[in-house]
Amino acid sequence: MGTLLGIAKAAKKRAPMSEIDSATVGIADGIQGDVRGKTPGRQVTILFREGWDRACEELGVKLPWTTRRANLLIEGLPVPREGARLRIGDCILEVTQETRPCQVMEAAHSGLKRALTPDWRGGVCCKVVSGGVIRTKDPINAI
Repeated sequence: MGTLLGIAKAAKKRAPMSEIDSATVGIADGIQGDVRGKTPGRQVTILFREGWDRACEELGVKLPWTTRRANLLIEGLPVPREGARLRIGDCILEVTQETRPCQVMEAAHSGLKRALTPDWRGGVCCKVVSGGVIRTKDPINAI
């Protein structure tokens, strides 16, 4: 079992990420108020604390997890691959693909794109299978 450590959203593309304590997640729009929630197969993005920490260690810096621009930060689970499902509260998310690091990461910090590339350290993209409310500290289970 893993734990939800953080939730973040952006109101507009490339806008700063806002951390929140809880969120409503819907099948049609992902995290309520997040600009990317309607993107098919990429409604919710998840970053895994362990991979983020390794990337930051390689760079010799401590960056806020929101630098990655993911919606959720979790710990305690191995990074799932395509087709895997995760339950967070009442929500079920299905992994659709790796969140591949892009030039936005390089612009945020030199070398970050490269540091996030191995072992899916950049996280995963998910579609919402079942919506509901999620809160920081919620348990997360692979199902």
